[in-house]
Amino acid sequence: MSVKFEKETVRDMPTPGGRKHEIAHEIGERLTGGDTAAGYLAAYLQQLQKNPLRTKMLTSGTLAAAQEVLASWIAHDRSKHGHYLSARVPKMAIYGAFISAPLGHVLISILQKLFAGRTSLKAKILQILVSNLIVSPIQNSIYLVSMAIIAGARTFHQVRATVRAGFMPVMKVSWITSPLALAFAQKFLPEHTWVPFFNIVAFVVGTYVNAHTKKKRLAALRKKHYGDGRSQSGRTDEYSRRDY
Repeated sequence: MSVKFEKETVRDMPTPGGRKHEIAHEIGERLTGGDTAAGYLAAYLQQLQKNPLRTKMLTSGTLAAAQEVLASWIAHDRSKHGHYLSARVPKMAIYGAFISAPLGHVLISILQKLFAGRTSLKAKILQILVSNLIVSPIQNSIYLVSMAIIAGARTFHQVRATVRAGFMPVMKVSWITSPLALAFAQKFLPEHTWVPFFNIVAFVVGTYVNAHTKKKRLAALRKKHYGDGRSQSGRTDEYSRRDY
């Protein structure tokens, strides 16, 4: 008795998701680099090591401008021309590139050198304390001074009033977010990626604070010009906005 086995043909089964899954996979490889060094993230980190200050300046300037546009969009704060690209956007880009980035580069470098090779829990806690009690107050003070000037302050008293009014609220936000961000960086990130990581954290927090501030300013303007902010027809009226 003979037994005959038929030749089987094996076909590749389509992967779940089809072409969409392949596109998502390709995008992920380009962002992270996959098994090669061709990804955008890998290229960015390479530039960060070769040209640290220049890369940080470009990053911070771009994020600062984007933060202003995004916060204006969230708060519905249009310029006098009716759009979200006010004269404040390029000023924020200049601040991010030429003030925030160099300042952060120097302060974080000093902080890293002070605690280089110290990996104990005590050293990490001390690093967080130094960051919150020394580094953050310096950065926040410079930030408030810059924001006051961008907003139109021209005298020492105007700048000082802005700093005094905004210092503690900004510091409270920093004391909540900074320890968490620094602890995360200590645990998971190489030191040369700290400043861009803190830039992203500052972008998220800054966008929230900026949008919240804009909403309060717009609400105050509505109350000043229109009482409760509504016309007799019950609709919210537009009001004049200065293009700062």
